[in-house]
Amino acid sequence: MADDVSRSPLARALEDYLAHLTVERGLSRNTTSAYRRDLGRYVAYLESRGRATPDDVVEQDVEDFLAALRTGADGGTALSASSAARAVVAVRGWHRFWVRDGVTTSDAARAVRPPAQPRRLPKAITVEEVGRLIDAAGLGDGPTALRDRALLELLYATGARISEAVGLDVDDVDPTPGRASVRLFGKGAKERVVPLGSFALEAVEAYLVRGRPVLAAHGRGTPAVFLNTRGARLSRQSAWAALRTAAERAGLVGGDGTGAHLSPHTLRHSFATHLLQGGADVRVVQELLGHASVTTTQIYTLVTPDTLREVYQLSHPRAR
Repeated sequence: MADDVSRSPLARALEDYLAHLTVERGLSRNTTSAYRRDLGRYVAYLESRGRATPDDVVEQDVEDFLAALRTGADGGTALSASSAARAVVAVRGWHRFWVRDGVTTSDAARAVRPPAQPRRLPKAITVEEVGRLIDAAGLGDGPTALRDRALLELLYATGARISEAVGLDVDDVDPTPGRASVRLFGKGAKERVVPLGSFALEAVEAYLVRGRPVLAAHGRGTPAVFLNTRGARLSRQSAWAALRTAAERAGLVGGDGTGAHLSPHTLRHSFATHLLQGGADVRVVQELLGHASVTTTQIYTLVTPDTLREVYQLSHPRAR
């Protein structure tokens, strides 16, 4: 209680909002941590300007905070346009929450827009490079080789985020022939079921039968599918390291020799791109990826100009 009293009104308001995000909106710990970081910087900036309560904040404060994010004028690290945009989105959400919750009567951030940023195309690798990457991950006969191959096969087969893949429990995998699938829990704990192709199913079953029991023997009985060498749930960082090692073995490395241009998200991007190149409807890809809006998914259509041109040439009556 003493700690709560010692906090400023803005700091207490931030804790209330973070609790709302966690309990009522069901945001993940990682997402909530990002909100805490961005909004904590906002609170420090407001207090440095003498703003003591939410009612003290005006639109100019929000605009000046955005400028400070881009330049580092508040003493923090200068952020890129995309990182600053993320922080401003968090600030706008917090102000809307204040109005809805009756903390303030007006929204000081309503007219402030995130900085414009160039639209970047998702990075994808070719089907042949995916094969090389997965083969490299499975080199060796030990349980970790079986695990790493199964992990990368699953990431590419389902388009899962790395957090969704390492969050899988054994009961989330349905290996039934002909309708094999995995149950993924995405942002906001939203659940979706994604089919599991034959290559991924074979790799996952091989790992579950021959690899996982060996790793599980060192642990305490976690239900996680992917385990580390101590028998505990594999972390996102360890999964990233497995991908990086496979990329180095496969010769899919960045200019500095670290494989830095490949990430677990690369396989998610490749999954979407290859589906669209194969003729999948964008709304089907949206469902498979777990995107809330088809607009998010449509960016992947920008990376398939050759396919679009080919379809146009074949389909339009006056294209030839």
